[in-house]
Amino acid sequence: MTKKSKVVEILDTTLRDGEQTQGVSFSPAEKTNIAKALIQSVGISRVEITSANVSERDREGVINITNWARKEKHLKKIEVLGFVNHQKSVDWIVGAGAKVINLLAKGSEAHCRKQLKKSVTQHSKDIQKTVEYAKEKGLLVNAYLEDWSNGYYQSPDYVYKLMDSLLDLDIKHIMLPDTLGVLSPDEVFDSLSEMIRRYPDTNFDFHPHNDYGLATINSMMAVRAGIRTIHCTVNCMGERAGNASLAEVAVNLRDKMNMSLTIDESQLVKISDMVASFSGKRVSDNTPIIGEDVFTQTAGIHADGDKKGALYHSTLRPERFARKRSYALGKLSGKASLEKKLEELGLHLTPKNRKKVLARVIELGDSKKRITTEDLPIIIADVLEHDDYGYIRLLTCTITSGLNLESTASIHVQIHNDRYTASSGGNGGYDAFIRAMKKVLSKQKISFPKLTDYETRIPKGGQTSALVDCIISWHDGQKNFKTRGVHSDQVVAAVEATMKMLNLHLHGQTAADVK
Repeated sequence: MTKKSKVVEILDTTLRDGEQTQGVSFSPAEKTNIAKALIQSVGISRVEITSANVSERDREGVINITNWARKEKHLKKIEVLGFVNHQKSVDWIVGAGAKVINLLAKGSEAHCRKQLKKSVTQHSKDIQKTVEYAKEKGLLVNAYLEDWSNGYYQSPDYVYKLMDSLLDLDIKHIMLPDTLGVLSPDEVFDSLSEMIRRYPDTNFDFHPHNDYGLATINSMMAVRAGIRTIHCTVNCMGERAGNASLAEVAVNLRDKMNMSLTIDESQLVKISDMVASFSGKRVSDNTPIIGEDVFTQTAGIHADGDKKGALYHSTLRPERFARKRSYALGKLSGKASLEKKLEELGLHLTPKNRKKVLARVIELGDSKKRITTEDLPIIIADVLEHDDYGYIRLLTCTITSGLNLESTASIHVQIHNDRYTASSGGNGGYDAFIRAMKKVLSKQKISFPKLTDYETRIPKGGQTSALVDCIISWHDGQKNFKTRGVHSDQVVAAVEATMKMLNLHLHGQTAADVK
């Protein structure tokens, strides 16, 4: 691959470096699913899945992945970090069925002398010995120069001596990490340009970290210098501030540098959601490309400009990422924002009533962080004093829970003009309530949407008496939607969110328009 090539390859190290995120440990099944998705769906060229000799449980995951990769002819895309310990790492990798070792050598003199207590000559001999053994065992070899960024600026002669010793070895890629994320964009460009100038026939990778928040721009500067393989992780996973974000790097290289990548952008949100679910580390709502809010316009002037001529659109179109643009409601909303939301819901208001509803939206926006699409019908019904969303009312509800006792719920419900009672047990108070409510709905042959996600939050620093914000996601067979309940009791908050959902659901079934 030449310096002038417009093709950039991505090595994803979510399963190795990303797993060093505090509190994250993927199960073998989770690792297998992530690896498959990265290669088959996202289009990643190379996936680093673990370090050798971590644990027997991790070895199980590696075997699962390599068995699948061998069958699908992707085995050379699977890479494992190994160490300069002659046979130990090599034997572990071979035994797990992998074909590529990423050998971790010391890229700075300080690491070599203080950690290994060896000279560059001694370390080079150890590297050669391990590489030769790996080749005997049929492995392809790449090599990391750990802490290369500090090594280059603090002891460049050491780096050049180490590099010179590697040139005659059969190493496919020399991988240059900014291990502590200390380089500025200019330093990345200058140092990598010099490495390429000195060693023009070497395939260099760049492995950035995000300690200064510079991983994306540093990746771009590395490509400008001539590097054609960048290491990333999904959701910027990694220890400390994490690694370079796969989504940010891929999109910036395409849009800002006109580079060609194999990445399928429509899969970036899906892989982000998968990794967030398995890792337990959710991404911020305003995370570029993949965050929940990044294609949501808040200011009314933006909605107005988009309506009149897509004035606030850019090349970052949500459709690229299998997403949709939305317009939030709040104190900054204008007529255009409200009209967009009414269109989404299929609701119609007279100009006079639109004005009333907008005033109420702005009023609520002063005291509420965000007004959801699902809140709007309730606001409309309140403002216009209609009973359109009183299809189902919870007249009384008693929920009991106890240690080592089954939870129970007893409810008295009015649906239209009919009243019903029901009771049920369940695995927790909310489950008991849902079971009782389903009994009531079945009497009128009303379907119950599927619960797809359940989230509760309290304000930072909240006490035991704090309000609980419960947001529940549903799917009614045609669309996904969310409802919110707020109460000092978590179960009651969930009940409130569920009652909102049922009224919305019944409203959709009756196809009533709010005039």
